[in-house]
Amino acid sequence: MIEILFDHPYNDGMKIKVIVHEAEEGGYWAEVPSIPGCATQGDTFEELLQNIYEAVEGCLSVDVSPAQVSERDRVFEIAV
Repeated sequence: MIEILFDHPYNDGMKIKVIVHEAEEGGYWAEVPSIPGCATQGDTFEELLQNIYEAVEGCLSVDVSPAQVSERDRVFEIAV
């Protein structure tokens, strides 16, 4: 298992655990247990690392409408 550090504008970085497997047909494949369905592959380990960053970014990119906030609501941020 390896840890990948992702830069994020809201904190100093996010560490995400990634499990890397050797593929039976050659190369590697990886999965991110904390993000269901987030997986990728690469012919080389270097290609796999690049693909992991792209896969996680794609899995975490969500088009969300702005929340409706009233005066009684509290808004705060957390770092993960």
